Amino acid sequence: MTETSTVEAASTRLQRALLALEEAVERRHELERGRGALADQVHTLGADRSRLADALDRETARAQQLESAGREVAGRLDQAIATVRAVLAGEAG
Repeated sequence: MTETSTVEAASTRLQRALLALEEAVERRHELERGRGALADQVHTLGADRSRLADALDRETARAQQLESAGREVAGRLDQAIATVRAVLAGEAG
């Protein structure tokens, strides 16, 4: 090989190496952008989970209050039924 062809071959290898490096850098940037998007999604999901957990806690407390009120109403109805039966029994006697 002549000196010129050696330099040209080296120049060609250098150009290919630079192109490969540029492609690798671009792939790395794409991965980083993907990681950033994924991190944003994880953050959003965490915020949603927290919001849903708070809503679940509120609804659980509300369900317990309704259950307690239902028991109280059932007890009062039982008392009212007993009173009506006592009055009817007293009128029948």
